[in-house]
Amino acid sequence: MIDPLNKALGRMDGPLPPERAPEVGWRLLDEELSLPAAVLYEPCLAHNLEWMRRFMDEYGVKLAPHGKTTMAPKLFRRQLDAGAWGITLATAQQTAAACAHGVRRVLMANQLVGRRNMEIVADLLRDPGFDFFCLVDSADLADQLGAFFRARGQRLHVLLELGVAGGRTGVRDDAQREAVLAALARWPDTLVLAGVEVYEGVLQQEDDIRRFLRHAVAVTRELAAQGRFGRQPALLSGAGSAWYDVVAEEFAQVAREGADGAQGARVPIEVVLRPGCYLTHDVGIYRAAQQRILASNPVAQSMREGLLPALQLWAYVQSIPEPDRAIIGMGKRDAAFDAGLPLPAQWVRPGSGTLPRATPSHWEVTGMMDQHAYLRIAPGDGLRVGDMVAFDISHPCLTFDKWRHIPVLDAGLRVIDIVQTFF
Repeated sequence: MIDPLNKALGRMDGPLPPERAPEVGWRLLDEELSLPAAVLYEPCLAHNLEWMRRFMDEYGVKLAPHGKTTMAPKLFRRQLDAGAWGITLATAQQTAAACAHGVRRVLMANQLVGRRNMEIVADLLRDPGFDFFCLVDSADLADQLGAFFRARGQRLHVLLELGVAGGRTGVRDDAQREAVLAALARWPDTLVLAGVEVYEGVLQQEDDIRRFLRHAVAVTRELAAQGRFGRQPALLSGAGSAWYDVVAEEFAQVAREGADGAQGARVPIEVVLRPGCYLTHDVGIYRAAQQRILASNPVAQSMREGLLPALQLWAYVQSIPEPDRAIIGMGKRDAAFDAGLPLPAQWVRPGSGTLPRATPSHWEVTGMMDQHAYLRIAPGDGLRVGDMVAFDISHPCLTFDKWRHIPVLDAGLRVIDIVQTFF
């Protein structure tokens, strides 16, 4: 398949390997990229990687960023090189893609259901160097996994998932939990209880979240005292991209001290947090979360500025059919719109020799179609057809999955790399 950037430019005889992007030296401001285009900013990526590494280290917890956000192996590698414990994923297919690109430890923060999905994981587990964990929240699933992997002669590490009433997956009460534990005990040579997992993001209020997290710590201590864990250290995992600070605070003590085990033995507990959107951040739902963190968390307050938005969408002004309306050449096929419409951030006129400048505060995207966006402007703003406008986004996940090649730009807006996604 011809790389769309090459095809648009007509400069290459064949596909351009991403590692050769720096040789080409494309520059956004010289219109050497076909727009619309999602782009990443290297200075912001580097800052966010280091910021989160320091934050996790301060609490003595591990990071397994959720890979579904980007599904970009090149970004996975950067996260692992920056100290990540592993990569979190949501499906067997995502796990296979990550493994094919060198990821050796996956926490699948989901249930492994269905024969073909089990086959995919079983094939990956033939490699003794591949470390895999998935979730269970029912006796039915435990028995299905046990029967399948026993027939394969394989062992599977599972985490007991705790949930809340009205939430999504996870056991709701002690009776459900005991039923799952009894089912796991029926497959002692096949299913290994490796720890406990929660997802606190289904709750909205901090007090409810802290109560849920403390319950998870109590269950972890109880299972350790009963000698239930088949892996040491046992795992305790939680945290999406909005409440990772609260999870770190609530889990830090058990990460430092471990838990009392059977016959007085000490069970070490490895706490693994799973935020995925920190790497690119955004100006919407996760900026709001970050503002809360910076206002309340002492570790975040002690660090240099918070996370920075590293992902934008550049597009051309296609038409100005009315004095107060511009039509932009990007739409729902290009940018997320589920958590707020894109926000105009900066604009530039090609060939003017000027740097991008901030957009007027009254500019607003009022609607989107598949390939068009409605931008409210004001008469006299000076916007023209052919001008380039950059948009910030809310919720990076649903922007990444629309692009297979994403240029990485340096501070001078030159392409220094290309990130490929594998959705």
